[in-house]
Amino acid sequence: MSNKALKLFFILILISFFTSIKSRSASFKTKRINILMPAPFAESTKPLVDDFNKKEKGLIKLRVTKGPLETEAVSDLAISSLLLGKSPFDVILIDVTWLPKYAAAGWLEPMDKWINTENWHSLANGARLGNTYNNQIYRWPLVADMGLLYWRTDLLEKPPKTPEELIEVSLNLKRKGLITYGYVWQGRQYEGLSCVFLEVLNAFGGEWLSKESKQINLKSKESNNAAKWLKELITSGASPSSVTNFSETESLQAFETGQAALMRNWPYAWAELQKETSLVKGKVGVTTMVSKNGISPTATLGSWGFSILKSSSNKDAAYKAIEFLTSVESQKKLFLINGYTPTKKIVFKDKELKRTAPLITVLEKALSISKPRPQTPLYAQISNVLQTQLSTILTNQITPEKGMALAHEKSQKIISSASIKR
Repeated sequence: MSNKALKLFFILILISFFTSIKSRSASFKTKRINILMPAPFAESTKPLVDDFNKKEKGLIKLRVTKGPLETEAVSDLAISSLLLGKSPFDVILIDVTWLPKYAAAGWLEPMDKWINTENWHSLANGARLGNTYNNQIYRWPLVADMGLLYWRTDLLEKPPKTPEELIEVSLNLKRKGLITYGYVWQGRQYEGLSCVFLEVLNAFGGEWLSKESKQINLKSKESNNAAKWLKELITSGASPSSVTNFSETESLQAFETGQAALMRNWPYAWAELQKETSLVKGKVGVTTMVSKNGISPTATLGSWGFSILKSSSNKDAAYKAIEFLTSVESQKKLFLINGYTPTKKIVFKDKELKRTAPLITVLEKALSISKPRPQTPLYAQISNVLQTQLSTILTNQITPEKGMALAHEKSQKIISSASIKR
């Protein structure tokens, strides 16, 4: 073979070698996944994200975009990116009330292809709520959430079980001068007020939006009684008039400083009450909310879950990341470190967790009786109407009957107008 032919032969070998390397490199190109999360979740899941990236060894690179602190601000950011075209996000951690709106708009990828029957039934009953739209799965829960009743074990032998008993207990403790406030809750005009009202409405046997007829039911006897009871909490003195300015933060502050005997809040509050700065550490019990008959309590479901965007070019890798972040081991860590309520049945049955954190038994029961808010793409609009009218009732601007009638009429117009447009 001549020198020229030999040189050409080696050049061809080198070209073939580098082409092979390039081809192999392309086949192993890192798949980058970007998840948008509200700030608290971005911080709490950081160790899990780091573990996932180490495990994947460069094949998948998971990145979390830290969104705003406020829930609605996160939704605004997500929707803005979706309306502009191809979103920079592959996955969004969404609130349970956002799902119908996002799914109806066609922004989300159905997840049924990844989730089989066994996966689906690995979730606790309450955790399966709020993840579907038109019989398709669009969301996989990271954390469950539900309204709970916190009570002072140093002041009460047992918690109240009925609305009447709650007022009586609160007033009795105030008369004795043992506390400043009886019962604190979320009475500010925002989403928290809708959650509180729904729990009371369910306790009185009513419903907000009929699942069957899709009609608003806010001027029913049960709705009026629920609104009257919330107002009675304030007029009787069982709750302070300032509760109309309370969100979760103010309620927790009043309770952990020893000013209140009872509090309605979410599971996260338990971890806060166990801190050394809490004046009631070791003096707190947790149970389900009161009910009219004392034996059928309900709780408003509030949860966050992952949804894959239809525009993502790495959907399989995105689901793999979701699987890791919501695995049994991940849920145990999030529960023990951050107080997040698990979503899988097996975690609630864990003997070690039951021994070290008995609260998990209460959470399991509360999740089993939780009910979602109305599952409609128009939820934000009808919730805003309800909050506004409840606020006018609680601040003595209108009677409960008139306020609920207005809430009913305005909400039904929203529902009816949307049906006509379709």
